[in-house]
Amino acid sequence: MDVLRRWSMGRKESKWFRMLNGGIPVFGQFGTNIYASDMVQNCINVIATEMSKLQPRHIKTRENEQTVPNGNINRLFRFGPNPLMTTSEFIEKKIWLLMMNYNAFIVPIFDSDYSTGIERRTYRALYPINPSRVEFLQDPTGELLIRFFFPSGVDFTFRYADVIHLRKKFSVNELMGGGADGQPDNAALLKVLQTNHALSQGLERAARINAAIQGILKVNTVLDDDGMRAERDRFVKLVESGENGILPMDLKGEYTSVKGDAKFIDKDTLSFLQQSILNWFSVSLPILTGEFTDDEYQAFYEKALEPLVIYFGQKYSKVLFTERELDVGNEIAWYQRDMNYLSTNSKINILKTMGEQGLLTDNQKLALLGYPPIPGGDRITQSLNYIDVKLINQYQMQNKSKAVTEDEK
Repeated sequence: MDVLRRWSMGRKESKWFRMLNGGIPVFGQFGTNIYASDMVQNCINVIATEMSKLQPRHIKTRENEQTVPNGNINRLFRFGPNPLMTTSEFIEKKIWLLMMNYNAFIVPIFDSDYSTGIERRTYRALYPINPSRVEFLQDPTGELLIRFFFPSGVDFTFRYADVIHLRKKFSVNELMGGGADGQPDNAALLKVLQTNHALSQGLERAARINAAIQGILKVNTVLDDDGMRAERDRFVKLVESGENGILPMDLKGEYTSVKGDAKFIDKDTLSFLQQSILNWFSVSLPILTGEFTDDEYQAFYEKALEPLVIYFGQKYSKVLFTERELDVGNEIAWYQRDMNYLSTNSKINILKTMGEQGLLTDNQKLALLGYPPIPGGDRITQSLNYIDVKLINQYQMQNKSKAVTEDEK
């Protein structure tokens, strides 16, 4: 039965799941908007872009030997998890949803076959969704359900075990990522962003005034309060419009030239604020600008990307496979082969080391350098300077016997 309809029947008999803290598990997907910041968007974008290079695969491990089955899951991952997205778009979208909401939901669409007595699933699509509200329920048997509400007024209910629920900063809330209320916990980042925004506005205003004011004109009449307010308003309008560089003042008529010397926020203060934002997402400035070294990218990968790669493998495997399928070695692996950040010298060193060990085909070597495959490129060559460890003793004993025989002669 289609998973979209499976848990729609008998929903009225369901009740809210009781959390350990006594709360009602109803959560909105709205957090304070930190994403108006260009730096925040750039940080998320660089993570999403890099993660979109991943190549997810269904693999099967038996006796330390891995194979890639030709099943429907690999077909979806290879050509597009759903009719609306490529695999890269699918990954990028779920990263944005996870970073924005601290929760991301992917709904697998599948058919179940029980003809053999055990469930066998045929997956037809994987959809990342962005609900406005979620509720956790329990059916009469104690099965945990999740209901998604959308702004259009439509809602759907699924078995929670059939939904891929990704959580960021999964801590105090029992079911959702983020803070205690299941919302993005951005309070600390918001303070930094607000300070950075205030300083940026100050810099803009200082630069504008510094460029606009050319001199001061003292007026030879004394103005009352209303007159001063009117002059102040006219002053602001003149400065902001940039139409005039002369400013009217009270008292005598005297013009004084003003030399621009605005004091701006020091570089260290701005760098500290920007670095605080970058640290929040584990993104360094060289990664953001694309001027990174191999070591800088490796640090970025290990800090920001690798935890997600490992997490995705565990989460997708747990949801997409039954316990029996997991027991016999099925899993989803997320390969980072196309995260090609290495310099030319590093690539040459890899080719030398792995090539001599016989770990790469000719086509894999060409791909590492950015060249297309060639006919017969599946050949593997290896240096003769290496020997199988199992043969070392035999090789040495033969040489020893040979040396003894030479001495006897």
